[in-house]
Amino acid sequence: MNTSFSAQSAATSSSDPTPTAPTPESDAHALQRRSVNENKLVKRLLRETGKAIGDYGMIEHGDRVMVCLSGGKDSYGLLDILLTLRERAPIDFEIIAVNLDQKQPGFPEHVLPDYLRAREIPFHIENQDTYSIVKRLIPEGKTTCSLCSRLRRGILYRVARELGATKIALGHHRDDILATFFLNLFYGGRMKAMPPKLVSDNGEHVIIRPLAYVREKDLVAYARLREFPIIPCNLCGSQENLKRKEVGRMLEEWDRHFTNRTWSVFRALSHVVPSHLMDPALMDFAGLKPTGQADADGDRAFDEEDFPPPSFAADEDGHDEAPDADGPAELVVARPRVRRPDTP
Repeated sequence: MNTSFSAQSAATSSSDPTPTAPTPESDAHALQRRSVNENKLVKRLLRETGKAIGDYGMIEHGDRVMVCLSGGKDSYGLLDILLTLRERAPIDFEIIAVNLDQKQPGFPEHVLPDYLRAREIPFHIENQDTYSIVKRLIPEGKTTCSLCSRLRRGILYRVARELGATKIALGHHRDDILATFFLNLFYGGRMKAMPPKLVSDNGEHVIIRPLAYVREKDLVAYARLREFPIIPCNLCGSQENLKRKEVGRMLEEWDRHFTNRTWSVFRALSHVVPSHLMDPALMDFAGLKPTGQADADGDRAFDEEDFPPPSFAADEDGHDEAPDADGPAELVVARPRVRRPDTP
């Protein structure tokens, strides 16, 4: 009888087309839950960006930070987060937003100036017709990113020099860094990613990526929350055949099916053990000699592999805890460990 009752109840429930009308209480609860989630999102973004800045010494007292603003969610998020952090930071630094108008057809050139003026953010718009150059030199259907990037980079370096910027901030995030790593691994035969901080190829500027620890999905949610006036890129962003898109889809699939895999790979980028790789430029294998001293990190080729779980960042209450294996991936934050020069 119990089986019959259960089946009848399920059938009645599934066949009833009338949805349950929301009550004022349920609406209030939904709004409260949304507010809590939004607060957690903002706190997480500020915490992870501040942590990356501190770990890699990205911004110092007196810096003039040039934020490269493209009109996409990442650069909007970067600018907004840095403005908030500047208000709370124990140091003083300037921020100036710079946009390179590449003269793409239909580009709404009023959007960024209107947004920046409304928020009273110092800015500079650089007008350079790189679009025509790229279209003239790259055959239709071929990837334009490489040439576009080189042209854009040279122009921004010049602008940074003219503006007296001491740091150039780019909006690359954790997913960009991972994708670059796998692109080099799969197609370039090398272990290379996007560093959070580096000197420009002309030797004149320091490039920083304050969003290095931030996930793209958080920036998507933040852009919706802040209602940024997003400007789509029709020059390169619409090229679905790019290898980067392919790698991005792979990472998304991993996030859906393998909890913590992408975080573990990301953490590995700051846990490099040169003696257990094969690059003679990093390790003098030819000159290796026995020292007579025991080394716990020496050859353990015959040992059973031990893969401890990654460390997790503190949750909103300040407690270190890993979520259940079936929990949502957004609860997992495995930060890289940054070794200081004076630590082993």
